[in-house]
Amino acid sequence: MNHRTLVSALVLLLLGAPTALAAQPAATQPAAASLTDAQMEQFLLTGKVGRARELDKGVTASTRATLTDGTLTHDAHIQSIDQSKQEFKGGPVPEFDFRDKWQFNVAAYKIDRLIGLNLVPVSVDRAWNARAGAFTWWIDDVLMDEGERQKKKVDPPDAVCWSEQLWLLRVFDQLIDNRDRNLGNSVISKRWRLWAIDHTRAFRYSREPRNPALLIRIDRAVLQRLKALDFPTLKRDVGRYLNDADIRNLLSRRDGIVAHFEKLGEGALYDRRDPAAGCQVAQP
Repeated sequence: MNHRTLVSALVLLLLGAPTALAAQPAATQPAAASLTDAQMEQFLLTGKVGRARELDKGVTASTRATLTDGTLTHDAHIQSIDQSKQEFKGGPVPEFDFRDKWQFNVAAYKIDRLIGLNLVPVSVDRAWNARAGAFTWWIDDVLMDEGERQKKKVDPPDAVCWSEQLWLLRVFDQLIDNRDRNLGNSVISKRWRLWAIDHTRAFRYSREPRNPALLIRIDRAVLQRLKALDFPTLKRDVGRYLNDADIRNLLSRRDGIVAHFEKLGEGALYDRRDPAAGCQVAQP
């Protein structure tokens, strides 16, 4: 080794030579936005749970946890609530045979995908700390929830695009008999994509849409997928999370939704843009 090489080596030693890892390109971690549903499911099922902290938002105890598989690191929303009450007083009128169950989060995700909505984040069932529960993909780049939007009177950048998302959310809530949709569980990403979270109190017992007046318009492709839903398909995909009566009730509500839009006719149909694109946001 000559004198110049020796000096260079000593300088690197004193200053700290970059490690092989640091010399790698910065983008070694895959972008979460590029993952498929199946890849997210696998990550949620197998990722090692690291830091976990209880959330103070919402009426049921839940946890935000950071998961990693050695390559990707991302957060998950963990809910393990599994309660049934003979009588529940959540409003002026008591509700009987009330259920608040983590299983409904997974069922909502799977039904969302069956009809092509893509409003519900990926959710899987996984045991943690000796308790069964739902691990749901934590939404990235949250701009605000619907409560904040209304409080701050923020208008969406594309009113038509925003309305199309809201119309589909209302269809979904009527389908799964979700009376617990509130301003805090409608989340808006920075691209103005609407996400529907927290469905533990969905799947009530109504056999028809509770509020058909909210059913204003629907995407053509979603309507066709709704028509194609049948008992064997739902039994296969969500039979672990819903009982047979739940599935039959859902199909009965589906019949009411389809009949409603068929009565409204062609004027109630539209072709939705790619949901992953959100709504156009003006560049600064």
